[in-house]
This record gives sequence, structure tokens and C-alpha cells, in this order.
Amino acid sequence: MYGMEQITSVKNNRVKEWASLKQKKYRNSTGKYIAEGVRLVEEVIASGASVEAILIAGDLQSGRFDKIVNGAHSKDIVMYEVAEAVIEHISDTKSPQGVIAIVHRHEGDPALFIAGKEKPLYLVLDSLQDPGNLGTMIRTADAVGATAVFVSKTSVDLYNPKVIRSTMGSLYHLPVFEVDLIEFLPQLQAAGVKVVGTAPEADRTVYGYDFTQGTALVIGSEAHGMSADVAALTDAQITLPMPGQAESLNAAIASSVMLYEALRQRTV
Repeated sequence: MYGMEQITSVKNNRVKEWASLKQKKYRNSTGKYIAEGVRLVEEVIASGASVEAILIAGDLQSGRFDKIVNGAHSKDIVMYEVAEAVIEHISDTKSPQGVIAIVHRHEGDPALFIAGKEKPLYLVLDSLQDPGNLGTMIRTADAVGATAVFVSKTSVDLYNPKVIRSTMGSLYHLPVFEVDLIEFLPQLQAAGVKVVGTAPEADRTVYGYDFTQGTALVIGSEAHGMSADVAALTDAQITLPMPGQAESLNAAIASSVMLYEALRQRTV
């Protein structure tokens, strides 16, 4: 179909390079990452992301991959028909769906992006370590219509395969940047954005904060919250009221509650 080249051996040099992208150092050195699964690869193609190749294993006559094949063909993306063993060798999952995209990382300029934005709502993540949490938080930011997400360079790698899967395609719906927060937060403030941090000991709750102004909501790491250096740069700090007996909330859940409060205030 469409003259796809076939690759059957895991010893193929291209396969070796693609499999290496499961490691952060090779993602960094090549500027590429893996996106896998039918829905996610469909999102990659639809987004217009720069794709090096799409690898497909399985029955191409079943119709399961038609949207991917037609989309890739329309955008002149190179496709390979590969053996199941090749997919399994490259995949980061236990039960691969038979399709993988090799994608070039997007390297936009966050300083240029924030210029001139009117009353933006940003999610800022400081030293998040759990890939599932990071992906979920990007999905929530997408769901509430946030302007962008900024992820600290001390967080889990944005292009970790588990993060990519956990975003469920939201990575391709809104801008997501990796930044040095100590350098970047003052740039947000200079652009008229209020930087509000989250801390359990804060005096003000999320329900008493005005999210209708340009806001960057900072969520700290799962174990330690915001770093001291980041906390020192915030304009205000807020917390979630917890009248029950729970000691704490998962970072992804806490960010969801706060983002939806921001959405409520902006839509009433």
C-alpha cells in the first residue's frame, strides 16, 4: 500500500535508532521521540507535527489503520510496514497496538509565545516526577482551555513515552514548553501575568483567588511541593481546603480542582 518499504529485522540500523528513543539521552541527542497507539498517532498526524516515519504492523486491509495511512499519505510522511517483532522492540508498552510514529520534538520559544497574550491562564509545573501525573495535568489544562503549559527542566522528561501516552493526545492540542522556571517566571511577571503558587500552609484558598486576571498557576512536585526558589518568585500562594481527614491530595487531582475553579470564574 502506497509503496511502503518493509522492515522485518530488529537488527536493522533504523530500528536500533528508533528503539534507542526509549532512553532520554537519545531523545535529547536526536531531538526525536516515540508516539504509539492508533489514537495517538492519528492525533500526531492531524496536529501537523513533524514526523520522521510511521511504522505499522498488522493487517493493513482490516481498515484499522486507514485514517493513519491516508493522513500520512496526504502529508507525504514516510511509512514502513514492519514485523510485529519490530514494533515490540521499539514499543514501551506490554501490549503494543501495532503502530508507532517517530516524531521530531517541537522547540518553540516560550518568551515569544507569551508576548501580548490577554489574560492568559497558564499551568506551570515545578519538578513533577511521575509521568502519569504530568500527562494527566496536560490533559486537564487542555480540557479547561488553558493557554499553555510550562514544565520545569527539573521535571520528568516531557517526551518520556509514558508521559506522551498519558496526555491522550492533548500534547498536540495546546502549547507545552520545557523551561527554566527561575529564569522564566520573571518573564511571565514582566508580561503582566500573576504567578500564584500552591502550598498547603497558604492562608488563602483557591476559592478566594481571582483567576480572571492573567494567571500562571504553579503546582509543585508530588513529594515536596514547590521548590524554595520557585516559591520565592510567586506573587501569591493558595491552598485547597480539606475539612476531611485526608492528609493530602494527588498533585494531578489538586491541579484539576484549581484549574476548574479558574474555568468557573472565567465563564460565570
